[in-house]
Amino acid sequence: MNRVMVRRLGLEDVEAHWKLRLENRKFVQPYEPVREDGFFSLRSQEQVIRQSMRDWRQDHAYGFGVFLRENDRLIGRVHLSNIVRGAWQNATLGYFLDHRYTGKGLMGEAVQEVLDFAFAEGGLHRVEASVMPDNQPSIRLLQKIGFHRVGLSPRHLKINGRWEDHEIFAMTAEEWEKLQPNKKNEALMQTDRR
Repeated sequence: MNRVMVRRLGLEDVEAHWKLRLENRKFVQPYEPVREDGFFSLRSQEQVIRQSMRDWRQDHAYGFGVFLRENDRLIGRVHLSNIVRGAWQNATLGYFLDHRYTGKGLMGEAVQEVLDFAFAEGGLHRVEASVMPDNQPSIRLLQKIGFHRVGLSPRHLKINGRWEDHEIFAMTAEEWEKLQPNKKNEALMQTDRR
C-alpha cells in the first residue's frame, strides 16, 4: 500500500497549503518563478486553491494535494496543467514536496497515482514534464517511473528572473499501460474471486 494518497484540494486545505508553501519557500525557490511576498499569505493561498478548483471544473488543470496516509498531513502538490484536448490530449506534470520528506520515494508514489488518474479518468494520451538539467533528483524520479527524455528546450521557463533551459520528458498512455502488468493481474484476480 502506498504511504501517500492524492486528492483534490478544497477550501478545508487552505491553512495546511499556506503552511506548506511558507515552510518550503526557500527550498523550491531555485525551481520556481519569482514570487512576491504577498503570494505566501493565507489569503493568496486561498485564491490559489479557489483557482485550482475552477481549473478542475473547466478541464484546464487538475491539482492534487499529496497527503501522508498515516496522519492525513499535506506534504506536497502534484498538478496536471496546460491541458490541451482535441487531437493532442496532453498535459504538463508539475510537483513539489515538503523538504522534510524528500529522498524517501513518496513523490514517486504520488506521481504514479496522478498518472493513473491522467490516463484513465482524465482521458489524457500524453503527459510531459520539464525539469531544469541540474535538478537531478527530479530527473531520476521521472526516469524511475518510466518517462523518456524528449530533448532539451532552451530558455524554456523564466525561473528566478532568468530564462532557464529545461529537459523535456514525456509518457503516453500506451507506455503507462505497459508498465502496469501487476495492476492488471490484481484486477483479474479480484474479478475471478467474485
